[in-house]
Amino acid sequence: MLPAARLALPLPPRLPRRPPPAWRWAAPGPPAAAGLRALGTGRARRSEALAGAPLDTAAKEYSPKVRQLVRDIAGLTLLEVADLNALLKETLKIPDVAVMPTAAASVMPSQAAPQEEEAEIPLKKEKTHFTVRLTEMKAEDKVKLIKEVKNCLQGVNLVQAKKLVESLPQEIKANVSKQEAEKIKAALEAAGGTVVLE
Repeated sequence: MLPAARLALPLPPRLPRRPPPAWRWAAPGPPAAAGLRALGTGRARRSEALAGAPLDTAAKEYSPKVRQLVRDIAGLTLLEVADLNALLKETLKIPDVAVMPTAAASVMPSQAAPQEEEAEIPLKKEKTHFTVRLTEMKAEDKVKLIKEVKNCLQGVNLVQAKKLVESLPQEIKANVSKQEAEKIKAALEAAGGTVVLE
């Protein structure tokens, strides 16, 4: 840089120097460390207390007997676990209690009502909404099936329909009425696909 050009640039203003924090915040009187020493809670004492405190991240040590029990139980089959459960309940005299949600417990009828409940026949709820799932396709009918999938799904182009058909099984439509599900199933099966209603 040329000396003449250097003089043409303005210099930034100088900022005043700030005193160190100890000068600004120090209160009159003895230093804080002397007060801690007088109370017996100096830095050394505090670090000793922290060093002796147990950390939550430390791994808990288990006895060899407990470790062997865990290995033995982990090696059991489901039937053996069921037998172990029954034997422990019998040995420790633990009653079989059905787990019941709190809301259902507050709605429970009186003791006379169970006899009436036995007389009633529970009504089966008929399923009203279905999921149409395409599970298989015939290789020779792939093009017809792609076109039919495009027609069944709004907003799907041929490329997306092709990807959907090539990665079977796929959900075509969810939460549809029985009539619509039957209609989609018939159309896809006519195009060469295997459809399951769930």
